[in-house]
Amino acid sequence: MPITIRHATIDDILAMQNANLHNLPENYMLKYYMYHILSWPEASFVATTTDDVDDIMDQLTGEEEEDGKILSLPTETKLDPSYIAHTGEKLVGYVLAKMNDDPDSKETEPNGHITSLSVMRTYRRMGLAEKLMRQALFALCEVHKAKFVSLHVRQSNRAALHLYRDTLAFQVLSVESSYYQDGEDAYAMEKRLELEQLLPSSFQNAQEEDNLESDLFEDIVKQGVEEISV
Repeated sequence: MPITIRHATIDDILAMQNANLHNLPENYMLKYYMYHILSWPEASFVATTTDDVDDIMDQLTGEEEEDGKILSLPTETKLDPSYIAHTGEKLVGYVLAKMNDDPDSKETEPNGHITSLSVMRTYRRMGLAEKLMRQALFALCEVHKAKFVSLHVRQSNRAALHLYRDTLAFQVLSVESSYYQDGEDAYAMEKRLELEQLLPSSFQNAQEEDNLESDLFEDIVKQGVEEISV
């Protein structure tokens, strides 16, 4: 089924917290998610999907078909915290990001921070974590003019470390001892942001760019003549 990545909204908070509770040992109160989304609404993203059409149609009564009535989709809210109320969407991942607003920070450049990243277990190995991160990095740079972004990752989390260091080109700045509540150390990581490098065409290895000045019809005719000549 298709996956949609979009901006996070207030309606997504319960499902975001549910994904956090399922996958991560570091948990946050609902007001912390609300603080991010209300303060920097462009920076956080969610990945959602919907039930298969066949599964939805199975919930419709056979009597409606026999009576010739117009079929309608069920409207009741699923009693599952993975589902976003009244939308039919199921949240399968999210990234929570913000700008650094620490008044004690000595940094002079505007900079962002990745607070949390989570993908439900059955939706991993699909590239969702990378896509969510790239969306957040682009938004922090384009909208909030962040010059760099920081994050922390557990030393034992090899999958996350591979994503941040090897795929997204974050650099390890230091090791912060006993950063997490259970006493585990964390890598403090940082990435400089350049808007041109964060464009989708840059990391998708695009070879050509649209030339809006060219005559599309002329190009098609030219290509046809070349094929006939061959």
